[in-house]
Amino acid sequence: MAAALELAQAAAAIGEVPVGAVAVKDGQIIGRGYNRREIDHDPLAHAELLAMREASQALKAWRLTGVTVYVTLEPCAMCAGAMVQARLTRVVYGAADPKQGRADLLVGHNHTVEVERGVREQESSALLKSFFAGLRSRPG
Repeated sequence: MAAALELAQAAAAIGEVPVGAVAVKDGQIIGRGYNRREIDHDPLAHAELLAMREASQALKAWRLTGVTVYVTLEPCAMCAGAMVQARLTRVVYGAADPKQGRADLLVGHNHTVEVERGVREQESSALLKSFFAGLRSRPG
């Protein structure tokens, strides 16, 4: 999760919502991502999707069996759906997202993704709160 937090800070530094993600298999990071929706003009450029895409390229496979994604914010519906479709083994997230979070979508399908919640939650939440407080304090 430390690497995901570093990526979230990198996102904030370029004006993106500070969410970072890493994909790990056998103790090695095989995919990294942070939100890039604004800079890439891409609604699909969520941290989790970018990390999973990189992991798939590293594995030369779309199935992410045996892979854990560590992400600083609870996955949205789109990312949760992609995790199920990719046959991801596990997701570990920091801050809960009461408005857009949909970790509930990771269970109850032909493939269920194991979920661990609240890992380094305070740090993940603090990054988000600081980012949005900064946006609200800008003039105009």
